[in-house]
Amino acid sequence: MNFGTVIQSGIKEIGAHWFRSLLTMFGVICGVASLVTMAAFVKGKENLLRESLAETGGLEKITVESEDDLPDYQKHLEGEAKGVTLKDVYALQAGAPMVHDITPSINKSRYRGYLRVSRKGRGARPWMLQGTWPSALEIQEHEIEHGRMFTMMDDLLANNVCVIGTEIRNSLFDEMDEQGETIIPIGERILINYVPFTIVGMFKEYMSDEDRKKKEAAKAAGETRSRRNMFSRGGDSNTRRTQYIYYQKNNAIMVPLNTLVAKLDSSYETGSVLDRKLSEITMKIEDVSLLSPSLQQVRNVLMRTHKGLEDFEFETQEEFADDITLAIHNERVSGMFIAGICLLIGGIGIINIMLSSISERVREIGICKSVGATTMDVFTQILIESVVLAVAGGLAGLAISPILVNTLASLADDTTPPIMTTQAMLIAFGFSALIGSLAGLFPAIKAAKLDPIQALRYD
Repeated sequence: MNFGTVIQSGIKEIGAHWFRSLLTMFGVICGVASLVTMAAFVKGKENLLRESLAETGGLEKITVESEDDLPDYQKHLEGEAKGVTLKDVYALQAGAPMVHDITPSINKSRYRGYLRVSRKGRGARPWMLQGTWPSALEIQEHEIEHGRMFTMMDDLLANNVCVIGTEIRNSLFDEMDEQGETIIPIGERILINYVPFTIVGMFKEYMSDEDRKKKEAAKAAGETRSRRNMFSRGGDSNTRRTQYIYYQKNNAIMVPLNTLVAKLDSSYETGSVLDRKLSEITMKIEDVSLLSPSLQQVRNVLMRTHKGLEDFEFETQEEFADDITLAIHNERVSGMFIAGICLLIGGIGIINIMLSSISERVREIGICKSVGATTMDVFTQILIESVVLAVAGGLAGLAISPILVNTLASLADDTTPPIMTTQAMLIAFGFSALIGSLAGLFPAIKAAKLDPIQALRYD
């Protein structure tokens, strides 16, 4: 049998009944287009979530925090609990070779205690004032866009220097001057809790690629767009968490650890420097596969320095990564379920039209068998015609997918930007061909079993 001739016959049959064929393919077209569209929006969301995970240090980041609530068997020792201290930092540097960039920090949140940042009558509300070491730049995935990071010499001398986020700049200086130029406040002085500090550096502005494009477009059009609106995108908890991470980084202020202790926090005036209680100690590992042994090594060191007291706890990014994986999996399953229903309807339509076609061609099939066509020849011809219908529907679905994706993205302006992938298109097209094959089996078997003598008598 000449497959090319059979395929041409299938195409000719579709052309002869083009409107009926189009209605039949509609389910396949919708299924393929919806599957590609769903995959594009899920891929866009996944990229946004993975980007936010990287912005917070990735899976390689480990955080050790002070824990005031001791285990039940140590409750009687709560008076001896000190939490994590600088002594732990130096002990980890010496005894935990599996971790690096070990960085202490003391965090002052605007929600915990008094925190005021001002300049010439204008105020800012930083998300976090952090006293830390210069290595926090790499640990927290910050980038200096203007100026410099403070140094260990600044920390040693307790210099009044700071690095600010762009939202702090916007609140205290504005983003643009009267000539429309970006304000870079390096060298300017601000007050942190009424103590003067000199700005030596400013972080880059953190936002998603889509928000950056919108901001550049608004700037080119001479418009002003508030950051509150830019970070008000709806969506599920993971998407909101992603936007909040950018918000936190843009509203941060970093100062040297010793400067915060000596100039901004009177609670550290007494006691040994090594015994200063820290908010957290952050560090990184070389590879995620080493996470478990690294945690165990850090725990062993801390148990020695804390004399067996478990007044500390670990925090990793694994939970966030698991949330991302679960959310993306659930969305893909639900999207494929909806697309599968459309493809199923398309398959039923193909079965229906092929059965109608067989009823109209019973006499033709009888003639073919009488002149030498085998049962397999008839079976193959009907099956290929069914596949041609499904493949044509699949190609049409792929053709309208970009239009559908762009239309939905433009209608939902605040949604995560979709990303179409070749893999999703190939999977959708493969499903359409599979549906055509399965849908054509029953009509093909029915046509192949027709008795030629009875078929020739059919009117």
